[in-house]
Amino acid sequence: MKLEAIIGLEIHVQLKTKSKMFCGCNNTSEGAAPNTLICPVCTGHPGTLPVPNTQAIDWAVMSALALGCTVNEHSKFDRKHYFYPDLPKGYQISQYDEPIGVHGEFVVSAGGDTERVIGIERLHLEEDVGKLSHVGKDSFIDFNRAGTPLMEIVTEPDLRSPEEAKDFLQQLRLTMRYLGVSDADMEKGELRCDANVSLRPVGDEKLYPKTEVKNVNSFRNVERALAFEIERQRGLWEQGKSPAEHTTRGWDATSQETVEQRRKEAASDYRYFPEPDIPPLHFTREFIAAIRAQTPELPDARRARFVSMYGLTAALADSLIKDVARAPQHDMPFWKYFEEVLTEFREYGANEKSAVEMEAFWKERRDDVARFIAKFLLNRISSERREIMGLPVKPENLGRLLWMAYSSTITMSTAAELYEKMVDNPNLGPHTLVKDAGLTTMGSAQELEPILREIVDKNPEQVAKYKAGKIAVLQFFIGEAMKATRGKAQASVVKSILEGIFKE
Repeated sequence: MKLEAIIGLEIHVQLKTKSKMFCGCNNTSEGAAPNTLICPVCTGHPGTLPVPNTQAIDWAVMSALALGCTVNEHSKFDRKHYFYPDLPKGYQISQYDEPIGVHGEFVVSAGGDTERVIGIERLHLEEDVGKLSHVGKDSFIDFNRAGTPLMEIVTEPDLRSPEEAKDFLQQLRLTMRYLGVSDADMEKGELRCDANVSLRPVGDEKLYPKTEVKNVNSFRNVERALAFEIERQRGLWEQGKSPAEHTTRGWDATSQETVEQRRKEAASDYRYFPEPDIPPLHFTREFIAAIRAQTPELPDARRARFVSMYGLTAALADSLIKDVARAPQHDMPFWKYFEEVLTEFREYGANEKSAVEMEAFWKERRDDVARFIAKFLLNRISSERREIMGLPVKPENLGRLLWMAYSSTITMSTAAELYEKMVDNPNLGPHTLVKDAGLTTMGSAQELEPILREIVDKNPEQVAKYKAGKIAVLQFFIGEAMKATRGKAQASVVKSILEGIFKE
């Protein structure tokens, strides 16, 4: 029997508002001493009244729109009852039958041109619980996290493999970062995921009892936990013992297996009822339109723009858009830094060409220029393991430097050398460095030919090999020319002059 995996995800995204969901306590608990960012509201003292965080609501609406959801014009908060030590009130303020957003669609790029549309069942707001720590036989509770705003995003069971689930989460994290609503760092618990998985015979439309896998705290572990659970359930199907009820299992990263915890609860187990202390929410069409207008350009749209506007490959565009970290020196993400460099490259070139010449150049060479700049930046980062924070060179200076390299005023090796000097001296422009170091390119035949003839005269054996048909020997002469000119010569010009000398 051929089986297919049916996977749905329940994702909690911690919002980085300044205050908590229903009180004014500081929402930045990282590094704070335990139980110092609390008040009677977030610790559930009797008689206290919750006040919803307006910023959290706005961000939830924006996130719902970004995920293609329909925003409900009427929404409300509910009480979700369960008893656990880190839940101070004995219930959680959440949303049940009238969430913020429903029926969304999120496109997952699975490599190349392959895309899959994953349905979003719902997006709702709720408050986080405290944090339990276990030391030996003792348990400790830190309520600093209690009351932190959470968005829960529930997908339809549309995912079909562990790899696809991991890709979905990574692209969702990038979207949350683009929106600016969360850093969505899984290691810090800012993005948490419970994965639901079941199997069914291929071609069957029925949904069979699922297993919810909890305690998954990294993208790799999501992939591994789902892979393990799929194989565990496959074994049960092959034995004729397919799961008969919904269950909850935990992921043990040490043993790399899921461990049975309990029967999965149904909605009735939580005894939902409307939160009596918070009035219902009413979103006008004008409000929703205003939030939509504030939504920044999202990763898929930016990727498509970079491919169409700059002629980048999908892989290059992905590399540029996936980093949204901001540089302290420039206060801009990597993709923005790239565009600033590109703009300066074009504007600086306009100083050396007429408007008509520059327009013709840009129309013909724009795609080459964009790829040239993108590869230069990405090579600097990958070779030196620098994030955008490690690119202190002002984009205008880098744009000018790359124009000089592209227009053959200096060689690329010289550009790389000058770039390092600019890293150490961010306020120095490229022209100052070129002038001080005397690194202007030797590009004329009048300058180069005497040097090249001397190199040819000193290496008669290599000349004989070249004339005998060993064309690769030409690289030897180009290398010697670079040594003699201290890298100031353009390899293409050297090659052309040498070929002329050898034909004499």
